[in-house]
Amino acid sequence: MFHEELIARTEIARQSLFSVPLIQNALRGNVTRANYLEFLAQAYHHVRHTVPLLMSCGARLSDDLGWLRTAIVAYIDEEAGHEEWILADIDHAGGDAAAVRRSAPSHATEVMVSYAYDGIQRRNPVVFFGMAHVLEGTSVQLASLAAETLREALDLPERAFTYLTSHGTLDIEHTKVFADLVNRFDRREDQEAVIHAANVFYRLYADVFRGIERAAA
Repeated sequence: MFHEELIARTEIARQSLFSVPLIQNALRGNVTRANYLEFLAQAYHHVRHTVPLLMSCGARLSDDLGWLRTAIVAYIDEEAGHEEWILADIDHAGGDAAAVRRSAPSHATEVMVSYAYDGIQRRNPVVFFGMAHVLEGTSVQLASLAAETLREALDLPERAFTYLTSHGTLDIEHTKVFADLVNRFDRREDQEAVIHAANVFYRLYADVFRGIERAAA
């Protein structure tokens, strides 16, 4: 099945992301509140583009991939407003959500988002599913575990971790749906576009985490 091939052919890039020091430190609870707040700020700056990216993807699908539009509509319903969860977490963690809303993304975050738009518009709209594979897969494997560890380490209330805890749970369901969807991709060019995009997004997302550590320092 294609989903299994996707996992196998992105394994090296995935392990490279997971080896980023900030991620390893977060799993041990060895991060600062500044690290966490900067993570939330960058999450806000890419999550707020999820719905526009989905809309762009759906608008550019060829007729033989038209069946994907129903799934995209459901995905939009699920994802709408999640950036506001992040701003609420920032407030509950003692940050300035209004300032984050007005701020610009880091260079790494801007590049990752720009690559997604460019891939959808210029190359193949299924590039979006390479991004979804990276962000949701990372969330399932790391988010819930990191949230509990960070809550204890940073002595913050549970309501400061809504984004991490909810996405860890939601994305478990999403990855099952995702696997079913991409297994229906029967054109080799679409499969290769998803694999290539996923490998790129793993590298770009790793750069986001490296930038978070530098910014917080």
